[in-house]
Amino acid sequence: MRLIFRRSANSPILDLKNLPLIWFSRHGETAWNAEGRVQGQYDTDLDTLGQAQADANGLKLASLIDEPSKFKFVASPLKRTRETMERIRTGMELPPHEYALDERLKEVHFGDWQGFTIPEISMVSPELLEARHRDKWNFLPPGTEAESYEILATRFSLWLREVNDPTVCVTHGGIIRSLFHLVGHSGHDRLAGVR
Repeated sequence: MRLIFRRSANSPILDLKNLPLIWFSRHGETAWNAEGRVQGQYDTDLDTLGQAQADANGLKLASLIDEPSKFKFVASPLKRTRETMERIRTGMELPPHEYALDERLKEVHFGDWQGFTIPEISMVSPELLEARHRDKWNFLPPGTEAESYEILATRFSLWLREVNDPTVCVTHGGIIRSLFHLVGHSGHDRLAGVR
């Protein structure tokens, strides 16, 4: 759950030496995760396994953070991240609803592809999937609200640069991929996963 970075030969886009401790947790599993559906910013609920994952993260953080009152808690405003945060805070014996929301922590928007599986998309737009395969980081799905991972990384970096206190952050896989990019530890081809 905690990400620890060391400087690599690649120069990071974001300098970590001035950042406080941030514990990142991805939201728990949803039915759409289990089905392989592209969620993006579609608002889905945790499934039973996802609830158990969130509960386990709360217990783990309770064992790792001695003074939670010194931490800020923030989540993406999507339902699956809010429920994860509330379960984490419950596991830490904290009031479940006392945390902040930030729009910049939302998952990447997959435009018209949200709600579909990759096989379903391949039946309609195989050429677009091939283009995405060639450059997942910069690929922009169809749809007026769609984002590339590059756009997501820019949005997320604005939030990250404002963090001044130890923080627990509940967010999405795309944000965590962007974090690795921002600190210069992985190539774009390894970062932009299927969802």
